[in-house]
Amino acid sequence: MKILAKRAVALSLIVIVTFLVGWAIYSRVFQDKDAGGPGARPAPVRVALVERGAIELRRTFSGTLEATAKFVVAPKVNGRVERLSVDISDGVERGQVVAELDDGEYIQAVNQARADLAVAKANLSKAEKALEISNRQLSRVATLRKRGVASESQFDEAKANQLANQAQFEVAKAQLTRAEAALETANIRLSYTKVTADWHGGNDRRVVAERFVDEGETVAANAPLLSIVELSPITGVIFVAEKDYANLLPGQLAVLTTDAYPGQEFQGRIDRIAPVFKETSRQARVELIIPNLEQRLKPGMFIRASVVLKTVPDAVMVPDLAITERNDQTGVFMVDEKGPTAMWRPVKLGIRQGKRVQVIGEELYGRVITLGQQLVADGSAITIPEGGAAPAPRQAERSLR
Repeated sequence: MKILAKRAVALSLIVIVTFLVGWAIYSRVFQDKDAGGPGARPAPVRVALVERGAIELRRTFSGTLEATAKFVVAPKVNGRVERLSVDISDGVERGQVVAELDDGEYIQAVNQARADLAVAKANLSKAEKALEISNRQLSRVATLRKRGVASESQFDEAKANQLANQAQFEVAKAQLTRAEAALETANIRLSYTKVTADWHGGNDRRVVAERFVDEGETVAANAPLLSIVELSPITGVIFVAEKDYANLLPGQLAVLTTDAYPGQEFQGRIDRIAPVFKETSRQARVELIIPNLEQRLKPGMFIRASVVLKTVPDAVMVPDLAITERNDQTGVFMVDEKGPTAMWRPVKLGIRQGKRVQVIGEELYGRVITLGQQLVADGSAITIPEGGAAPAPRQAERSLR
């Protein structure tokens, strides 16, 4: 019996303690929910000033660098590479000879064409003299026929001979023209053994990016020898999504950074914007033109391009910690300095820049609550602990706002 009595007393004590603890929790929760009512204990909060000034919508895009211009130097004829006059990273002038092929076979072809030309000239001279003789013979026979000395058959024979020599003369002229063309072709092919780097537009000086052959190798026509690029200016390529696409325009400035030069910034501007989006990524290609006089930036480098898409010169801004949700509304709690009490103000959010947010609404001035919003409602009494308050704006400043 004594044991049962002790258990009953212990159980009663447990029930009483549980009730007291539950009541205390309930009272605390109820007080929190009804915070801000008339006579409620002031809630401790932290506050910050509402700012006014310029704010920028800035986006940073990842991308890569590409050469503004790039082409491959290749010979127009086959042959053995006797000499390469440039190598990787060497500068190249417009029209410079960068490689020479073995030209022995092509020199021989030029000599053969010259000999054929000489033969064609001799044949033409022979045909020309034969035509002159046949013309004189025809003229004499025609005179004799008028006098009745030469017969009609003799005249026909002289005429036929003259026509044959005339045809032979025309053939000789055509053969001479063909021989001259053959010599010109042989000279051109000989000139192809000296491979030059030629391009149109851009700067007169570029750089060798790659070398594909070594001296002594035999290459076919159009086989790549060297890759030559233009590095100043250089092109940056980024890809943008649909939400940012409409805010981009040619000529907009961009600030670029790269891991190759930590802490340094490079200036560029938007040059071209693709009129189509890639179906796989739903992004559009945007090209930036970047001055690169010192040629520190190289094709293939990873870049980050920061572009200001929009600027609001006179925006109302609050810390992002001040933004809260109440009853499916986005807003902020302003500080009524007379109370001080909390005042709920619905807002629309604009541009975010760092830890600041542009807010659009009515009567946004003074100070805003940044910590403790869960303890207050519209009209709640608040207290601002020492060290948790921004200085209250002066009345004159408030009236200007």
